Order: sequence, then structure tokens, then C-alpha cells
Amino acid sequence: MKHSLKWAGAVWLVLLLSMPAAADDLLMARANRMFPEAMTLLQSAISSRGYTVTRLQQVNENLQRREFQSDMYRVVYFGKLEEVRRATARNPDLIPFLPLNITIFAEGDQSILVASHPQMLQEFFPDPELKALFERWGKDMVEIMDEVREEK
Repeated sequence: MKHSLKWAGAVWLVLLLSMPAAADDLLMARANRMFPEAMTLLQSAISSRGYTVTRLQQVNENLQRREFQSDMYRVVYFGKLEEVRRATARNPDLIPFLPLNITIFAEGDQSILVASHPQMLQEFFPDPELKALFERWGKDMVEIMDEVREEK
């Protein structure tokens, strides 16, 4: 029974990861690209929409402690400085959620992208002025992930 539950979970995860961008609170995409190419495309897609990549965080050390061997796992942080300043000046509690980020990691000869959907912030920040911002961020993130995911 335990083995069949693991198998069912693995199948569900594969199906979920093969969707271009999905779920209410989570965006996910699988790109048929090697990690270096996907990473370059991700940064380009972010920049082409007017965002600035603010940091590339490696998380390899923590993964290696858990016996996960990969040097191809990054969190890409990005935002628009003035937009973030305006939003956080009015709503300082928004600061821990910014800048936006997308996690990218290698899985064989493919890359997986995962991010929290910005629209989920509406639940915590019901300010009507933020709603349009969260919606645009969500739309932009879907477009960014789709651009990396698209076939050559």
C-alpha cells in the first residue's frame, strides 16, 4: 500500500509539473531546456518585461545536507524598484513578500520553474489599489514562465 501511494503521488506530481502554469496559489512550468539555457531565458524574459533581476540565490548547500546532489537550483528575485517602493510605503506588511521570485531547478535535461502566484497576496492585502498590481504581477509571471517553457 505504501509503495502504491508513493507511485500515485509521483504520477500526480509529474502531471502537475507538465502543466504550463497552473493552480490558484502556485505557478509551475516544465521547460524542455537544459538548466543553463532555461536560466538565461528566464532572466531575459524577466528583463524584457521591465523588471530588474535583484539577486540570484543558490540553495545548493542546504540541498546537499539533505543528500540532494545538484548545482542547478536557483531562486531568481526580481522587481520594479519604484513599484515596490510605492506598494510597501502604503502597505509595509508587504515587505516580506517582495521582491517577486521564481525558483528554477534542473531535472535531467529539463528545467522546472515554480513560484507563488502574486494574486494570492490579495487574501492578505485586500487594498483595492493593490489588486490591479497583484493581477499584473501574476499575468507577467505567467508570461515569463510560458516564454521559458515554449518549444524552440
